[in-house]
Amino acid sequence: MSRIAYLFPGQGSQVVGMGKGFHDRSDLARKIFAQADEILGYKISRLCFEGPEEELKLTRNTQPALLIVSHIAASLFERAPVIAAGHSLGEYSALVAAGALRFEDAVLLVHKRGRYMQEAVPIGQGAMAAVLGMSYEDLGRALAQVTTGVVQIANWNSQDQIVIAGHKEAVEEALKIARPPRAMMLPVSAPFHSALMKSAEERLAVDLDRTEFKDPRYPIVTNVDARAIRTGPEARDALKRQVSRPVLWFESMEVLGRESIDLFVELGSGKVLTGLLKRIGRGWPHSFTMLGIEDAESLEKAKGLIA
Repeated sequence: MSRIAYLFPGQGSQVVGMGKGFHDRSDLARKIFAQADEILGYKISRLCFEGPEEELKLTRNTQPALLIVSHIAASLFERAPVIAAGHSLGEYSALVAAGALRFEDAVLLVHKRGRYMQEAVPIGQGAMAAVLGMSYEDLGRALAQVTTGVVQIANWNSQDQIVIAGHKEAVEEALKIARPPRAMMLPVSAPFHSALMKSAEERLAVDLDRTEFKDPRYPIVTNVDARAIRTGPEARDALKRQVSRPVLWFESMEVLGRESIDLFVELGSGKVLTGLLKRIGRGWPHSFTMLGIEDAESLEKAKGLIA
């Protein structure tokens, strides 16, 4: 029997047309989309299927859209994992799949989370940049020299891929100081997972405290601490703190690397996480297989491979 780990994507994996293949072939998928449309009060399904892309890319829409498609993929896959993790908002998808958080509650929470994060910093004042080919330690020393504002590591995605976030001028200064082999400003409108998100974190904490959390059926490796949690209160606490703190994805995958996982399954739109795992897991002693499930065709292929 394979030891399976679930991985759930975060913002950046959205694409127009996401979920349509599931919707066209599955009664359950149609039911879940209809439920989400009713909860949100607008046709998130239409945005997923038809766009426009600029609307889908708005944080308040992106976050529930990704959650919905991941929830459908996990519900249709029907293979129990031994552990799971989700990148940023993907942690909500992981908790829904594990039974710690009701889908209905999660849809509303991530919609509000996206709105709070967008409203925390005026458009144009914040920025994020991807830094490639530079170590965590060297980049940290460069950030410490910045004087024009707040800038910090937001996502530690792999050995050689790190995202920084903060005031736009501070991010630009950091890149000049660090001089990494490669860097690019990201097309986002807010500095996610930085101290500038503190007001969003405080607003979301109120909603999280009003939401019921149960103990997950299997451990969830959290972004903010890169450790496996097993209780509902731990899950709520981790979601509160992750808004203004870094996503420790590389360290989280190292935790999974010690779990002797045979099969990693990325559930939802895109292949970002399996792409990162190819690099992160190169030196692991235990061999593993990776699959992505983002539409009806990849679902059937995955089921066939592990039948």
